[in-house]
Amino acid sequence: MANVLVVVKVYPSSIDIDLDKLAETIAESLPKGYELARKSVEPIAFGLNALRLYIVMPEETEGGTSRIEEILSGIEGVEEFEVESVHRLSY
Repeated sequence: MANVLVVVKVYPSSIDIDLDKLAETIAESLPKGYELARKSVEPIAFGLNALRLYIVMPEETEGGTSRIEEILSGIEGVEEFEVESVHRLSY
C-alpha cells in the first residue's frame, strides 16, 4: 500500500511562539500511522514565520486530510493553516 505526503503551512498565533515546540506538539498529536517527515520555517513578514510541515499518512485514510486539519485546529498556538499539496508516494 502507498502513502500520501501532505504539505501543510501552519501560521502561529504570535511571533513569540516557539516553532520547534509547536512542530513537536503537532507531531505528538498525529494518530498512529502518520509521521512528521520534515519541517521547515518560512519567513512571512515583520518577524512572523510559518511552519511548513511534511506529513506522511496512509493512502487509504477515509476523509483524506480532514484528520490532520482537525488536529491542527485544536492545537494551541496555531492561528491558521493551509494544505498546500498532497502527493502519492510509492515505495
